Amino acid sequence: MATSEDYKRQIIKDLAKGDVESLDNTTAESTAEYQNFDDFAQRTTPDQRRHLFGKSLHPDRIPTSQMEPELQQAIAQIKPNERDDVARAFFKHLKERKLDEKHLEQQLGLSTHHASRMTADDVSKLASFVYHNHPDIFREVLAEQPGIIKFLSNPVVAGILGIAAAKWLGSHK
Repeated sequence: MATSEDYKRQIIKDLAKGDVESLDNTTAESTAEYQNFDDFAQRTTPDQRRHLFGKSLHPDRIPTSQMEPELQQAIAQIKPNERDDVARAFFKHLKERKLDEKHLEQQLGLSTHHASRMTADDVSKLASFVYHNHPDIFREVLAEQPGIIKFLSNPVVAGILGIAAAKWLGSHK
C-alpha cells in the first residue's frame, strides 16, 4: 500500500498534468455561495453530490487503512439518528445486491443488524466493509447522507474532496 506522501505526490502530479479543471476558476463569488458544509449539504441534491464525489472516494485513491480510522471518528461524531440513516442506507443498497443483513451481522461481528440499535462501532465496521468491497455503494450513501463527510479529517480525503468541490463549484458559476 502506498503512503500518504505517495497520494499527495499523485495529487500534485495530476494537478501539474492538468488532469483537473483549473482551480483558479473558483471565484470568491462561487465559493461564498455556500456558507459552510451544512449549507452545502442542505442546498445540493444527491445527484449533485454523487457527481461531486465521482470516483474520488475509492480504495485505490484512499486506502482502507487510512479511511477506517477516519470513518470511526466521523461516525462517532454524527447524531444517532443520522447514524441510523447511514446504516439503513448501507443495508438497503447491500440488500439490492442480495447481501443479507443477518449474514453481514455475523460476518462483520456486529452487535445487531437493526440499524436503529447499532452502535457507532457497528456502523463504522459496516461503512469500512462497504468502502472496501462496494465503493460505488459507499459513494452513493455519502451522496444520500453527506453528514459523515464534514467529520473526515484526513488531509488526503480533504484534498480529494476539496479538488472535487472546487471543480463542481467552478462549473456552476
